[in-house]
Amino acid sequence: MLGLLKVRVLRGVNLAVRDLRSSDPYVILKMGKQKLKTRVVRRNTNPIWNEELTLSVEDPALPVRVEVYDKDTFSRDDPMGNAEFDIRPFLEAVRMNLQGVPNGTMITKVVPNRQNCLADESAIYWSDGKVLQDLVLRLKDVERGEVELQLQWVSIPGARGL
Repeated sequence: MLGLLKVRVLRGVNLAVRDLRSSDPYVILKMGKQKLKTRVVRRNTNPIWNEELTLSVEDPALPVRVEVYDKDTFSRDDPMGNAEFDIRPFLEAVRMNLQGVPNGTMITKVVPNRQNCLADESAIYWSDGKVLQDLVLRLKDVERGEVELQLQWVSIPGARGL
């Protein structure tokens, strides 16, 4: 294991309607064989989860997959879109020796392109002694919707490390 990736699932924006007038969305994060889930936010297409999910990273080349679903009581949950992101640019920033860098310094940016699901430029920056990355992901396979996330790296004593 290299370390832990803390993913703060902040909120959904303008998610698709899957029930009569709204949806009951939740997010599933997947990386390799790992699968983590947020709570369901009832009747809301602009949900605020603000939940932290932690993935253990063994292979940094594996993408993180985000899947959004509408919770249904009597039938299978309806898909509300998905997205993937690459953690390698984030991990490159984590590897840098940033001690002494002023708080709030932007280290680099990842720009939207055809190979990623970014809806906007994604800043990787130094804050309170940590490297953070803010992401706004445009959901695929759905008519609309975005999910906002924040990444943070946690080094594990005794782990292989970066």
